[in-house]
Amino acid sequence: MLIRAFFEAAQVEGTPSPYDTIHLKIFYPGQMSGSDLEKNMGIVAADSDLAPFPVVIFFNGFNCDAQHYYWLAVKLAERGLVVVTFNWVTQSLPGMISLTPGVDLEARKPKVYRTIPTATALPAILAKLAQLQNQGILAGMLDLENIILGGHSEGGRVAMENADPGFFPGVVASFAYGAHTAGLVFLGYESAQILPLPDALPLLLMAGTCDGVIANSSDRYGINRADSTTTVVRTFQEAIAGGRNDSYLLLLEGANHFSIADILDSTTARPYLDFNPTQPQENFRLLIAEAISLFIDTHIRLESDASQKLMQFLNAVNPLINSFRCK
Repeated sequence: MLIRAFFEAAQVEGTPSPYDTIHLKIFYPGQMSGSDLEKNMGIVAADSDLAPFPVVIFFNGFNCDAQHYYWLAVKLAERGLVVVTFNWVTQSLPGMISLTPGVDLEARKPKVYRTIPTATALPAILAKLAQLQNQGILAGMLDLENIILGGHSEGGRVAMENADPGFFPGVVASFAYGAHTAGLVFLGYESAQILPLPDALPLLLMAGTCDGVIANSSDRYGINRADSTTTVVRTFQEAIAGGRNDSYLLLLEGANHFSIADILDSTTARPYLDFNPTQPQENFRLLIAEAISLFIDTHIRLESDASQKLMQFLNAVNPLINSFRCK
C-alpha cells in the first residue's frame, strides 16, 4: 500500500507568539492517478475506496520529535487509518521551552483534575481536522466520529486522560506506551497516589519491563523504590474500573522506555535514564504496532474476527510478552 503524508499548521488560542503554532504531519493511504498534481507537486490523492478513515492522533513524549514515531504512523496508515503526528515547541513546564505533547498542569491539580481537559494541543488539532474534512486531499473522507488518541510517555498520559466523550465527543478509544497516572507531588498530591482516568472508552496500556525512565523518575511521584512497571500496573488496577472487557494491559519483556521510538535522539529527552533493552527494538515495535492495530480493528472498526485475533495474539506464547490482562 502506498502511504503518503502532508503537512499542516494549527494555532493554539491563548498561547503567546511565537510558541502558539503546532506543525502537523498527516499520514494517509494514497492512490496514484497519474495526475499533473502528482507529477508537478507531489500531491497524491487518498484511496477513496478505503474511506471513511478513522483518525489516530498521536501525542509524542516530552522533547521527542514526531519523527520518532514515523514508523508507527506508516504501519497504522497501512491498516486504512489516517494518522496525525505533530511537533509543538512551547513552554511545557515553568521556565522550560521544549517539544511538548501539550499538557495543562493547572488542569492536573487536585480539585481541578477531571473537571476540564488536560490536553492543550487537542482542540486546535480537532479544529484543523474539521477544516480538512471540508477541503483538500482528505475532504469528505475522514471519520471524525471515530478518533483514537494515542501517545508515548507523557503523550500517552495525555491520550488516556482526554479520552473522554464528555470533553471530546468524537474520541472513541485510547492507547499509550510507557505511561501512568501517578500524581506529581509538587502539584499537591500525596506520595504514590494514582489519579483516575475517564474509564468510558476502550483502552490499551503498554509498557516495558526495562523502562528506566519510569523507574528513575519515581521520586517526583513520592515513590522511593525505583521500579519499571508498578505505577503502570497500578494505573490499570486503580485508575479504571473496567468491566467491559475492552481495557488491556500489555507488559513487554525486556522493552525499555524508548522501544516505541525508531530514532533515538540522545541530545534531547532523557534516554540516559533508560535501561538497556534485552531484545532488538525492531521486534518490540512490530509487536506494539500489531497490538494497536488489532485493538483498533476490534473496538473501533468492529471487524468480525478481530477480537479473536487480538486475544490469540496477546495470549500466545511469546518471549516478548511478559504479561497480559483484560478487564
